[in-house]
Amino acid sequence: MPAAHISEKPRDSRILISIIVPVFNEDEAVAPFVEHLMPHIPADEVDYEIVFINDGSRDGTLAALRQLQSGNRHVRIIDLTRNFGKEAAMSAGLDNARGDAVIVIDVDLQEPPELIGPMIARWREGFDVVYGQRVSRQSDGFLKRFTAGGFYKMFNRLSHSKIPADVGDFRLMDRRVVEALKLMPERVRFMKGLFAWVGFKSVAIEFERRQRHAGSTKFNYWRLWNFALDGITSFSTVPLRIWTYFGLAIASVSFLYGIFIVGRTIVSGIDMPGYASLLAAVLFLGGVQLIGLGVLGEYLGRVYMEVKRRPVYLQSEIIEAPQSDADEQRS
Repeated sequence: MPAAHISEKPRDSRILISIIVPVFNEDEAVAPFVEHLMPHIPADEVDYEIVFINDGSRDGTLAALRQLQSGNRHVRIIDLTRNFGKEAAMSAGLDNARGDAVIVIDVDLQEPPELIGPMIARWREGFDVVYGQRVSRQSDGFLKRFTAGGFYKMFNRLSHSKIPADVGDFRLMDRRVVEALKLMPERVRFMKGLFAWVGFKSVAIEFERRQRHAGSTKFNYWRLWNFALDGITSFSTVPLRIWTYFGLAIASVSFLYGIFIVGRTIVSGIDMPGYASLLAAVLFLGGVQLIGLGVLGEYLGRVYMEVKRRPVYLQSEIIEAPQSDADEQRS
């Protein structure tokens, strides 16, 4: 269903907020997260659900979530059949969220739940997307800060969909935005790019990124590198164009050099060229060809993934909290 045809609930009425939390091997983090989250949800103004997506955790995360759910009727659990990755887990959360507005937040508490109230307030003012923007990355190491800054600059130079610097997945989105994202058919998903691509009226709320509260990050530099490649190749064909121009430049230089050699031979006769320069040229051109094939292979591999049309994720089960008598009477 096109997003433009979605009927909106008045924003000044009592609405339902869905809080999406992807988790993978976070059994130590889920209980502190909910404990810290609950006081910052304006329950007197909104109804809410906390949607945990268990992305194939191999530790006690699912058991910890069930324990949380037994004491909190707002908790819903989407259990995936295996680890599909954070992008797929977020997609599962968006597909299953029932709220008039949806908030995506990480379980590690590096993104402050205190901003949920201000985000809802800006949404009520008429903004469709309210995203958190880091004012500092001091909790990250130097290498991560340097590479993250470089990625944002490169992505925005290569892509028409601009990502604001130091903006992650932490954001509130109106139901219209969620429905627009659900229309995106990509199998290789780069959610930051998709968030930017759909547009809508947006505003930033700045925050200070904190240290992780519990557990450890599941991203290493190799995964971040591949994640960056997914982002660039999903939203830009400039790398392919660069190699087209680079090939034309090398061909032009080679042609001019060939004319020079022919002219020198006619004027000065045949000389005995050195093998070192010939070998250097062959190796250089061979390396250029391999790099070009690698860039082409990255795009071809993504086409291969898309044409198979496999689902982005598979759900094992959706675990709903038991309703109280009062809930059943309202429904």
